[in-house]
Amino acid sequence: MGQPAGGESTVNLILYVRDQAAATAFYRRVLGEPSLDVPGMTEFPLGPGTVLGLMPEAGIRQLLGDAIPDPAGGAGIPRAELYLRVDDPGTYHARALQAGARELSPLTARDWGDEAAYSQDPDGHVLAFARKLEA
Repeated sequence: MGQPAGGESTVNLILYVRDQAAATAFYRRVLGEPSLDVPGMTEFPLGPGTVLGLMPEAGIRQLLGDAIPDPAGGAGIPRAELYLRVDDPGTYHARALQAGARELSPLTARDWGDEAAYSQDPDGHVLAFARKLEA
C-alpha cells in the first residue's frame, strides 16, 4: 500500500455505535484517553498509524443514506472483531469486563500460537486481547 503524497499512511478502523458518549466512556476505561472526541467521531490511537474510531450509527446513516442497511438493525449482533495484541491481555480483558463488556472466552492459549481472551462490548462488537506465546 502506498502512502499519500506528502503524508503518512493511517489505518482507521471505525465501529458504528448506538451512543457515542457511552461507547467513548467504555473504550476510555479500556484503552485510555482518545486523541479526538468531537460530535460524530471519537478516535483512540492503537499503535503507529492505526486508529480506532467510534461513529454514531445515525451519523453513518446520514452520510450514506439508503446506500447501506441501517446499522441500528444489527443492534447486539457481532458485526466486527477487534483483535488487539497487547503486552498484558489479562489486564485489558479485565478492564473491558469492569467497563461493562460480556465475557465470551477467558484468557486461554490458542492453537494459532496466541494467548487470547474474548469479550463483547456494549454495542455487540467482539473484542480480543492477545499476545504471542513464547515458543
